Amino acid sequence: MATEVRQLMDTENYVCYNIRGHRSHEEVFLLGACSEADCEYLIDEKKGGVFMAGFDSVVGNKQIKEHFEKAIQLNKISHGYILNGEDGMGKMELAKSFAQMVQCEGTGEKPCMNCHSCKQFLSGNHPDIIYVRHEKPGVIGVDDVRTGINSDILIKPYSSPYKIYIVDEAEKMSVQAQNALLKTIEEPPSYGIIMLLTSNAEGFLPTILSRCIVLNLKPVSDEEMEAYLNQQNIPSDCIPTLVKFSRGNVGKAMRMAQSESFTAMIDQIMTVLKRADQMNIHELLGFITILTGYKLEIKDCLDFMQMWYRDVLMLKATNDLNLLIFKEEYAAIREVGNKKSYETIEKIIQAIDTAKRRLDANVNFELTMEILLLAMKEK
Repeated sequence: MATEVRQLMDTENYVCYNIRGHRSHEEVFLLGACSEADCEYLIDEKKGGVFMAGFDSVVGNKQIKEHFEKAIQLNKISHGYILNGEDGMGKMELAKSFAQMVQCEGTGEKPCMNCHSCKQFLSGNHPDIIYVRHEKPGVIGVDDVRTGINSDILIKPYSSPYKIYIVDEAEKMSVQAQNALLKTIEEPPSYGIIMLLTSNAEGFLPTILSRCIVLNLKPVSDEEMEAYLNQQNIPSDCIPTLVKFSRGNVGKAMRMAQSESFTAMIDQIMTVLKRADQMNIHELLGFITILTGYKLEIKDCLDFMQMWYRDVLMLKATNDLNLLIFKEEYAAIREVGNKKSYETIEKIIQAIDTAKRRLDANVNFELTMEILLLAMKEK
């Protein structure tokens, strides 16, 4: 049902998208909060969406949420955190929600969504929550750290108890940049909090790791993923494939759900996976032409292929249907496994890994895929 929304500028009635109750087909692009007593959603003018209070917007990773909440309640907040997990697993959402809760000026449950700090955060203009940028896309250099963190952190917070620095893709920090950051992490001002978001915590210096609390994000369960996708109004016939394909990665699931070519891509790949050893060179080259249309999603294609051959290997080794990701493709998986040796299957899985590395290194796309498909054709 439509509910009254408290506005910052004037008073009118708008619609809140609270999925726990009052939902409408109408869009809202006004910054404000729903007046329903149990509603923790906020409407964002810039993004045209609705923010959920605290960690409600983050799917899964209950232990990390509880860790942050307890740290805030006991006033035992660390000066350094490392959030480690795959891209798309919610590292930034966790960091932003934590930052908002830490800075919230409300006296009750945090974040209150109504105080000056919360409004600044939701408008994207909080002066004491800093997103550290870097000039070069492939590396975070020493100057980026010195300018974005080391020098700036010496200036006391503008209006909050803490000054929080969020560094996305922190694995891109050079050794020199990490050494520059080390002194600040070793002797931070009492108000300083540095959050390093990374997909590869092992790339950090041991001295960085030892001075930060490392929180490893875990894939969400299939049940949580299915429930979340249903809440996002994803077509029900697409959800089982998305759950399998995403392997607990919410970002990947949503990216694929929003891709118009996802279903067609999966159908094309499945055909080749089942028939690769029967296809002649002309057919394989034709498939490469088709894959060219999916260049932006090619890593997802390769992930899908790897999951398939993982099932082939698993079934061949254990003969246990329950261990398969693609249980409904049991017959086809068994047929492929019967035709290929253990060594050949392992070589194909390695070839997929090699293809990923070559594409990351900007090796010719068509050549990379041709080599991979020829490896898949072997018996």
